[in-house]
Amino acid sequence: MANRIHETCNQLVDNVTKVIVGKENIIQLMFVALLCEGHVLIEDIPGVGKTTLAKAVSKSIGCTFQRIQFTPDLLPSDVTGIHYFNQKTADFELRPGPIMANIVLADEINRATPRTQSSLLECMQERQVTIDGETITLQRPFLVIATENPIELEGTFPLPEAQIDRFLLRLKIGYPDETEEKNILLRFMNSDPLESLTSLIKVEDLLELQQQCKQIMIEDSVLSYIVNICRATRNYKGVRLGVSPRATLSLCQASQAWAAIQGRDFVIPDDVKVLAQPVLSHRLINDLQSSFRGKASETIIEEILNSIPVPLEKDGS
Repeated sequence: MANRIHETCNQLVDNVTKVIVGKENIIQLMFVALLCEGHVLIEDIPGVGKTTLAKAVSKSIGCTFQRIQFTPDLLPSDVTGIHYFNQKTADFELRPGPIMANIVLADEINRATPRTQSSLLECMQERQVTIDGETITLQRPFLVIATENPIELEGTFPLPEAQIDRFLLRLKIGYPDETEEKNILLRFMNSDPLESLTSLIKVEDLLELQQQCKQIMIEDSVLSYIVNICRATRNYKGVRLGVSPRATLSLCQASQAWAAIQGRDFVIPDDVKVLAQPVLSHRLINDLQSSFRGKASETIIEEILNSIPVPLEKDGS
């Protein structure tokens, strides 16, 4: 079971690395989100490959894909769709919005108004959309990959906590090193490799892998380790609001996916440590004093991980 997920992920990572240079760990985390059917927020400066990564992942899977360019004048109906009157049929018909796809790229999501941002809440949590009182179930799998620039604040609207909590992972791509940046030049010099990228897995196969991922075993001591980490964020000095039970569940599911990607059918504490930062850090709300001292959420999660006893492997296990 885990071997199949491991082999499939390796193939998908190899496919995406034809476009994205030197970010294998980030690509693996993207497939963690796919296996958990969780949403991803890619937060980084312009030009490091956020949109390209999202497109490369979507092209590697035989899913429908839509891109929404978020702007201040974007309306909720531009995202969800509308019912319009068809004069030929003399009846109202649904014009589906771009949200009705398997993978949706919400580009520069923080440029839309709060009203438009809130149109994604129902879609992201319940995998459904309500238009004029009619509730429509979205196709599975359904994944929102959102990008935002954390540096530029003019003309942007901060994401509300309720929406941030619905993202399984927050990823930061970062600058390439010198060798990677040279390889980017060589790779894109003559053509765009994204155009020739092909899909390697069908929707039915991905849905099957998602179900297999849920069967990855988590020992009771590791479950307690996950709970203790999340509960510690609620009592940490300098944190005004710790992570929610949704975050605890997300960390558990993401750890299962990461273990399967590594070829194991059981979760170990190191899996939890790897996923703690991308799953939990964006969900913390620091108090003003902590913010003034410049203590980042990533630092807080790291300190919590260092303070929680790691469960030891049982003899004979």
